Formats: sequence, structure tokens, C-alpha cells
Amino acid sequence: MDPSLPFSVYLVGGAVRDRLLGRSGGDRDYVVVGATPQALLDAGFKPVGKDFPVFLHPDTAAEYALARTERKQGHGYHGFAFHAVPEVTLEQDLARRDLTINAMAEDAQGRVIDPHGGQRDLQARVLRHVSPAFVEDPVRLLRVARFAARYAPLGFRVADETLALMRQMVASGEIDHLVSERVWTETRKALAEAQPSAFVRVLRASGALARLFPEVDALYGVPQRADHHPEIDCGVHLELVLDMAAQLAPGNDRIGFAALGHDLGKALTARAEWPRHVGHEQRGLAPLRALCARLKVGGEHADLAAAVCRYHLDAHRALALRPGTLLQLLEKLDALRRPQRLHEFLLACEADARGRLGHADAAYPQAARLRAALAAAHHVSTAPLLAQGLQGPALGAALRAARCRAISTACPAAGAAHAPR
Repeated sequence: MDPSLPFSVYLVGGAVRDRLLGRSGGDRDYVVVGATPQALLDAGFKPVGKDFPVFLHPDTAAEYALARTERKQGHGYHGFAFHAVPEVTLEQDLARRDLTINAMAEDAQGRVIDPHGGQRDLQARVLRHVSPAFVEDPVRLLRVARFAARYAPLGFRVADETLALMRQMVASGEIDHLVSERVWTETRKALAEAQPSAFVRVLRASGALARLFPEVDALYGVPQRADHHPEIDCGVHLELVLDMAAQLAPGNDRIGFAALGHDLGKALTARAEWPRHVGHEQRGLAPLRALCARLKVGGEHADLAAAVCRYHLDAHRALALRPGTLLQLLEKLDALRRPQRLHEFLLACEADARGRLGHADAAYPQAARLRAALAAAHHVSTAPLLAQGLQGPALGAALRAARCRAISTACPAAGAAHAPR
């Protein structure tokens, strides 16, 4: 904070919260009290805000927002009128924020301004709303679930009264005004957190999971074979897989989304077939496509999730697959052209295998065999085949045969493993 500025500036929100939690990093956002937009422009700040006055510092590019109040006048995230004038106080600005732990500020001397008990709730490990106005913005429901995913490893929980307001938002239909892009943005962030299962659990407890992710909600209460899945419930398994994916690939929301969508087909298994789910990997593609279309999921996320959904059982059987079948799987995954795709695919499959009660520390040798198969296939050169005058389909067939031989030499079958189904 620059003491030479002709107005009062406070560090706010996440930076204050995380400092008090002993966490580093993250954005540093500031609120400006007692100033006009012109005053910031005169001080060299650059305007960037569309909905309300936000400016970038001329030297640090940090965000400085004018203190403001807001009034609900319509549905959804954009249904607010903002009032940003020099008379708006810091306390009024903090009162419009979502959670008490996000409604703290720090002055230039490092003193914490905490009118809503954020420090108390940090110590109690509670996510609590600031005011009843919480219900006016449906995005806050997603944000609470996302913060739960971030701070669940520290023991945080959602306050009962806050969860009650979240249920009210679902029951009133306010949640139905969420735009798909915002749902996807918050979901991606949650999947990159340390414990994504908390995101799903909080949404389910509020009733929002059934409205926003019905394909996921439908997994709860569906049983699986206890010999493969000691946790039995498909929804519980999903939570374990999400958290294992976060452990194996911290911050990778593509792998997190693949974990989220890998077993959607089990919700479509006929009850008469329970607890077996033969063909669930094929059945899961339709609900996964529906989910991706509704949330406007990006191509890379959707493609990886579809590959994991369709072929995760093939990966689990990799130790017993013949060389030609291994090569066929690599081809279906486009791994020969995109080896990074195989890397992420295998991490998601490993998360599935280890995301079971009692299996968190299990080895996943299937990944090593598939990686070795890819390396062997890559080492096959086309030069000798071209020298023989082969071309067109004949060249393709000869290349594939040579790759099969290379895989057979490098990756002998090791027999079936007890893997999930």
C-alpha cells in the first residue's frame, strides 16, 4: 500500500484471510475509500472494471476497487445495482461480501479490520455467511462449496445456518439463474483444490448437486460389488477418486474433471443388475456429453474425460492385455501423437484404482506397462519399411506389425490384476 496516495487504501479479502492462516501466495486486492474514479485516474491508475469501478495500479498492476454497496434488483449474478461513491465506508464495503473469513481488511500499518468475526471463524474453522443478503447471489453457493474443497484439509466446515441459507437458495429457484460459464469456472477451481470431494458433499447437502450436476448426484445410493469396492456406494467411490486425483496431480483440473465423470454410467445400470455394472464405461459417455454440453466444458477437459470414461477398465486390465490390444488402446487414446494425453489418462485411471477403501496406498503397475508400450512403439522407425518400397495401406500394416513386435519384446504380459470394475 502506497501511503502517498490521496485516499485510504486497504488490503482486503483473500490476502488477509490467507495471511492469518499462514498461507502464502494468491492475489492481493485492495479497496479504496473516500475516492472518485477521477481521483484514481489522476493518480495514474488504469480502469478495467465493467460492472463497477476497478483499477490497476500503475506500477504493480494490483487491483484497486472503489468501496461500494450493492442492491439486488434482478435474478442471478448480474442482478445487482452497485453504488460506489466517496461516502461509502470500509465497513459497508465489507458487509456485502460472502463469508466472514473474506470480509476482513488490513490497513497500511498491518492492523486487521474485522467487523464480522472473520478471525473468530478462522480459529473455529467455520465457513459462515456475513449477512442474510448472502442468498441474493447464487454464485455464493458455489463459492462456499469451493472454499470447502480448499480448506477441508484444515478442518473447516460450513456453518449450519449458512447451509440452511444455501438450501433456501435452491428451494427458491435462485440457483436456476446461474449461468453455465460461471458454474464451470467455479467447478474447475474446486477440482484444482486439495479436497474436491468437499465441493461435491457441500453441494449435495444443500440440494444443489441434483440441480447443477444431476448425472453426479444420481451415483449416490447405487451399490457396487464389495469385493472390488469396499466402499460400496458409487457416490462415496467418486469422492475418494476425486481426492486421490488431487493427490496424484495437484492443481490439475483436467484430471479432476476426468475423475468426476469417469463412472457416470453406473447410475444408468438397471437395478436388476446391481451391484454389477457391465458396460458402464460405454453407458457413461452419454451423460458425460450432456454434462459437458450444459456447462460448456472446454475441448481438452471433455476429450480427456471421455477417454477416461470409455477406456479406464482397459487400463486396469493392462497387465493382461496382448501386445496388439495394448497398441490398439494407445491408438484409441491418440497416445502416439499426444503422449501427454496418456500421462493424464493414466493418472486419472490410477486415481480410480486407488480411490477405494483400503487401496489408497496400492501400486498401479498397469501405468508402467502402458508407458513402456508407448515407448516401444515410438522407437519403431519407418525408414526400413520405406526402404522396402512399402507405401499406403501396406506401409501402415507393416508399421503396426513392427510396433506389436516391439511391444511384445518390451512388455511381456504379467497376468491379470485385481482391479476395480
